[in-house]
Amino acid sequence: MARTLIRNAQAVLPGDGIHSSSGTVDLRHVLIEDGKILDADASSTASCDHLIEADDLFLLPGVIDDQVHFREPGLTHKEDLATASHACAAGGVTTFLEMPNTKPPAITVEGVQAKEALAAEKSLVNYGFYIGATPDNVAELNAAQNVPGIKIFIGSSTGNLLVDEQAALERIFAETTLPICAHCEDETTVRANAERLAGTTDIHDHSRIRDEAAAVISTARATGLARRHQHRFHVLHVSTGAELVSLVDPSPYLTA
Repeated sequence: MARTLIRNAQAVLPGDGIHSSSGTVDLRHVLIEDGKILDADASSTASCDHLIEADDLFLLPGVIDDQVHFREPGLTHKEDLATASHACAAGGVTTFLEMPNTKPPAITVEGVQAKEALAAEKSLVNYGFYIGATPDNVAELNAAQNVPGIKIFIGSSTGNLLVDEQAALERIFAETTLPICAHCEDETTVRANAERLAGTTDIHDHSRIRDEAAAVISTARATGLARRHQHRFHVLHVSTGAELVSLVDPSPYLTA
């Protein structure tokens, strides 16, 4: 068993959640055995096979990025799992959880497993893959194992995974057990804005098409579904203060 000692590191430690939530920095000697932390407060003279002197350097936990959009399979002219995971490692990200809107989309157990097989060969860091929801794949969502959760596009984005019909959303929230996360933009609002601004060449109109109302309406809708069905739910990329308000009380934003 190989042991590595990182000595005299300025270790960034978590807060206790009671007295501090922002964390602390403390001088530590960290002992690692076979790739796992054996002691986060080891002796400076602990026996080891490899010694790393970390004077004046910070030692941070690896980052878990729970929403990445990589391009394999189908769009590898942009990047693949090897190049993307190397970028993760270079930036301190030791685990990524990747979204399903590749080509083909990962909307079946077989599709997720195919991406896992690619990652096993190519990825430099730890990985996980969401399974994508469609209006009619509840059986696949329930059969999925070892996935971080279900991704719903409640609003169109890259790819073709839109789930906007209320009946389909009700089924997904009511009949599945995995955690759900969602891209929340109201499709009706987005399409109306796009029609109103058709032909625009002003880049700022992107935010006018996918505006605050679209985000708030959809976030409130999804939050209402999660509460009603008592389903674990995470809103991805909240971008407005009004969305935070709707998370606390979605009722003013819901239509009859």
